[in-house]
Amino acid sequence: MPAPAASRDAGPVPGQGKRRRGQAAERQRLAARTAPDRGRWETVCETGDEAELHAHVHRLLQAGIDASLMRIDTLCGRLAQPTVYRLSRFVADPTAGRGA
Repeated sequence: MPAPAASRDAGPVPGQGKRRRGQAAERQRLAARTAPDRGRWETVCETGDEAELHAHVHRLLQAGIDASLMRIDTLCGRLAQPTVYRLSRFVADPTAGRGA
């Protein structure tokens, strides 16, 4: 019986590095847009009902709010408290970028 072939690393997948660099650049752009000196996160709703959360998200998207400027926080409740979902949207400071 022949010895098993040595496992080889196939190497990087073509285009993978470009995709990763693009994703990293997008994360940096979003972080710059939502930096604390650019504005604040405003709570839109806080609920324990996932369907209600999705309804709020849908309404905001229909109103033209950029999805990248929305954030959903899941506050895990465990046994003592129920799980709560918090939907926030980033509100830009109107004086940001004016040198004020």
